[in-house]
Amino acid sequence: MVSAKDVPADALIKSLTEELKKIPEINPPEWALFVKTGPHAERRPVNDDWWYVRCASILRKISIEGKVGVGRLRTWYGGRKNFGSAPEHHVDAGGKIIRTALQQLEKAGLVKKEKVGRSLTPKGSSLVNKTATKIKEAKDGRRAGKDKNGETEKTSAATGRTEKTSRRGGNKKSSSKSNNKQNSKS
Repeated sequence: MVSAKDVPADALIKSLTEELKKIPEINPPEWALFVKTGPHAERRPVNDDWWYVRCASILRKISIEGKVGVGRLRTWYGGRKNFGSAPEHHVDAGGKIIRTALQQLEKAGLVKKEKVGRSLTPKGSSLVNKTATKIKEAKDGRRAGKDKNGETEKTSAATGRTEKTSRRGGNKKSSSKSNNKQNSKS
């Protein structure tokens, strides 16, 4: 089974963002147009869909870490604050954004509250894993008749044998024979 750890984070978050836009319980609050993501940020996010991106990122983080609370997520989404001529230090992100996003994910049935922190529900886990599987299949180029290496299986009607051909063309058997001939000549 493909999980969130098996695919690139940016591709998974982008695909999850598109899936979360279809869920009616998840929508940006009115204040999301004007708010910074934390005291370390100088301006509001440039991306207009940043709310969905943050919710998708939170889903991915919970999928990887297991039980996660607001405090740990604030640390994760925090950053370095510029204090002018004084040295920079890490500052946690704003908690309101994370808390509201988690509440919306709970209403959608993707996240559930635990005794300590929050974890994914089976519905949320299924969404993350299905999205990761789609990304993995698209990345590997696997379709019907192709294996992991991108080789296509072809069964000969006359002989009944199965031959594998690579993307470059040619028979895999014949290419290995030519390599053996070159090795024996050396």
